[in-house]
Amino acid sequence: MHIRKRVLVTGGAGFLGSHLCEFLLARGDHVICLDNYFTGTRDNIAHLLSNPYFEVIRHDITFPIYLEVDQIYNLACPASPIHYQKDPVQTTKVSVHGAINVLGLAKRLRVPVFQASTSEVYGDPAVHPQPEEYWGNVNPIGIRSCYDEGKRCAETLFFDYHRQHGLEIKVARIFNTYGPRMHPNDGRVVSNFIVQALRGEPITIYGEGTQTRSFCFVSDLIDGFVRLMGSPTSVTGPINLGNPEEFSIRELAEIVLAEVGGRSRLVFHPLPSDDPRQRRPEISKARELLGWQPKVQLLDGLRATIAHFDKELRRTGSLQAAE
Repeated sequence: MHIRKRVLVTGGAGFLGSHLCEFLLARGDHVICLDNYFTGTRDNIAHLLSNPYFEVIRHDITFPIYLEVDQIYNLACPASPIHYQKDPVQTTKVSVHGAINVLGLAKRLRVPVFQASTSEVYGDPAVHPQPEEYWGNVNPIGIRSCYDEGKRCAETLFFDYHRQHGLEIKVARIFNTYGPRMHPNDGRVVSNFIVQALRGEPITIYGEGTQTRSFCFVSDLIDGFVRLMGSPTSVTGPINLGNPEEFSIRELAEIVLAEVGGRSRLVFHPLPSDDPRQRRPEISKARELLGWQPKVQLLDGLRATIAHFDKELRRTGSLQAAE
């Protein structure tokens, strides 16, 4: 029998946060969702508002907050280049000050705290696939540095709080994740390709499309989060969570086109600065320590995501012009 916990989810109205809130509520927890709606939206959590065990607080985690909870998941941070480069100073603040604030809360309450870190800590990797022991190849002064270095500093803070204060920490390094409730204008390849294909617009590929990514469906990732939080105290991470199956960007575009149909064609643009050439997780630690590995195949996940975007674009009337 599951004992109801009070769980704080920062960034709880975002793509990943809303799915995590949904999972925790379904499991029987009392969930406090904290978000300032910079990239998260109330639409993502509207279906949860009637649940008596769901609370929402509008708050910017760069400022301290005082609550009584049993667990903390720190997911607050814009996670796509378009959004985190819009206000790079604030992106660094939410990674660093936000981490200090959730760690301070966890220290006061003596509760476990989870950090949603990122594969971006590996930068443009010189090692492939990327194991957790790899220290990365990150440009500290580039246009992506606000996010890359912000998340690296957050990891530093988590491990220093663990060593200095004996805090129970869980650090997950998230690789590319997709699924329903992705932001339609976040500039990520999956949402970009699906929205462009549904609208009959040209599908934009940067470079020649030979750069590779691995794509993890959101339900698999949330399963990894919860397994990591429930793991023994000795399991701190960092642990890679992602799908080790690797696809080129061009392959992904062709799969989306085949599923959506229509008249879109591929167009090629110069590669952005510091864009990684390869990104694939080495997940043997997740398999061994959490009994976790992705289950959802790319095609199945894409079909669910396409159906979501099709419904949303029709609801907002943004498909009419293309039809």
